[in-house]
Amino acid sequence: MAAPAAAHHRRLDFLKNRLPKYLGYFERVELGPFSYVNLSLFQMIEGLRYAFPRAMRRKYRKLERNRDAVERRLERYLSSERRIPFNQMGIFRHYPELER
Repeated sequence: MAAPAAAHHRRLDFLKNRLPKYLGYFERVELGPFSYVNLSLFQMIEGLRYAFPRAMRRKYRKLERNRDAVERRLERYLSSERRIPFNQMGIFRHYPELER
């Protein structure tokens, strides 16, 4: 099923303008000690990787380091049955037709 042209336009705008602006802010600020901010950024990066796998190949080094550190701290939880995997019903959804 082909996505509407408007969906492609919004995706391009999001990936070109909004995402770099938002993630760039967190690349510049000091994240400090482990906190809810670190957890939230971890979840955001994971969700964006699920929703936009090709676009998220670009590295946001600081956010990737934060993601890796959180992953190490939550390793048991992340590999447990309690973690609900990303799916098409959550806030982060993957639309393969928008990946071109």
